[in-house]
Amino acid sequence: MIKNIDTIISKSEFNFKEILYLLKTEGEERRKLFQKADEIKSANVGNKVYFRGLIEYSNICSKDCYYCGIRKSNKNVIRYRLAAEEVLDAVKYAYEQNFASIVLQGGEVDSPKFTEEIESLLVKIMQITNGEIGITLSLGEQDKETLRRWKNAGAKRYLLRIETSNTYLYSKIHPVDSKHLFENRIKSLEMLRECGYQVGSGVMVGLPFQTIEDLANDLIFLRDFDIDMVGLGPYIEHDQTPLYEFRDSLWDKNTRFDLSLKMIAILRIMMKDINIAATTAMQSIDKIGREKALKVGANIIMPNLTPLKYRENYLLYEDKPCIDEEADECKNCLEARIKFSGNQIGYGEHGDSLHFKRRTGII
Repeated sequence: MIKNIDTIISKSEFNFKEILYLLKTEGEERRKLFQKADEIKSANVGNKVYFRGLIEYSNICSKDCYYCGIRKSNKNVIRYRLAAEEVLDAVKYAYEQNFASIVLQGGEVDSPKFTEEIESLLVKIMQITNGEIGITLSLGEQDKETLRRWKNAGAKRYLLRIETSNTYLYSKIHPVDSKHLFENRIKSLEMLRECGYQVGSGVMVGLPFQTIEDLANDLIFLRDFDIDMVGLGPYIEHDQTPLYEFRDSLWDKNTRFDLSLKMIAILRIMMKDINIAATTAMQSIDKIGREKALKVGANIIMPNLTPLKYRENYLLYEDKPCIDEEADECKNCLEARIKFSGNQIGYGEHGDSLHFKRRTGII
C-alpha cells in the first residue's frame, strides 16, 4: 500500500512503487513533490546555477541511432567539424565571461586521428585558460586508452547518456548491431569511472514504446549506478529519423515535459548532491522550460557558444531553441532566466559534482 505524499517525500530512498506513484502525481501532490525537490536542492547544492559553455564541435557521427537528427544515414545534413581556431575562440569567450566551464560535444567518431585532434584541442584549451577552465566531454563511446588520454590532457567530466535502461527499448531505438549494443554503453560508463571522470548520463522521456514503468526504472538505474551528473529531458521527434513514423503514438509534448520535471525532482530528492542539467529540450516545449527545471532541482545550464553558422546543422531534434542567438544574446537571456527562477549564477566556479567529490573522498 502506498503511503501519503508527505511520508514518501520525507524519505531519501524510494522503491519502485513509490517512484511510480511520484511520477503520477497531480495537483497538490505534484506541487509538494516540486517544493520538496527545491528545498533539497537549496540545502545540498545551494541556489547557484553553473554555466557550461556548449561547443558543438562536429555533427559527423558513426552511429545510426533512430532518434537522432545527425545519425550517419541522414543524407540531408550538411556535415561540419569546427576548426581548432573556432573552438579556441569559443573557449576564450567562455573564459573571458567567467563561465569557468565548457562542454565539447559532438557526434561519435572512433579513430586515432579523432583521438589526437581532441587531445590536441584539450591541451590548447588548458594553455589559453591557464589550466583554469573545467572541461566536460560528450563524444560518445570510446576505448579506455582514448578516455585516459583525454583525461590526462585536461578533461574532467564526461556525459554519456544511456537514453533508456530498458534493454528491449534500447534495441527498438538503435540498430541491432555491434556498434549499438546496450552492453557497450554500460561498459563505457564503467570505464569513465575507472579513468577518474565525473560521470554523467541521462535518459529521454516520452520515447516511442516507452512506459511510465520504464521511467521509474531509469531513475533506479541512475541511482544504483551512483551517477555524478545527469542530463535528461523530453524526447522530441525529428522528421528525418526512423522513429518519426511513430509520432502519432507518442505522449503529447506537455505530458513529456511534465514527466521530465517530475524525473528531475525525484532524482534531486534521491541523489541530493549530484549535478542536474536544465536541458535545452525543456525549452523547446515550454518557453520557460529551463527555468521550471531549475525550480525543481536542476543546477546546470549550457549557453550555446557554437558559431552561429553551424547551429542549424546540429539539430538532434526539431524545434531546437537558440539556434539564431549570438553568444552574448544567449548569455544575457540565460542570466535573466536564471534570475527569474530565483537562482544566481556561479560565475568563476567550476561547480563540480559534490557527489563526485564525496564519492572519491575529496571532501
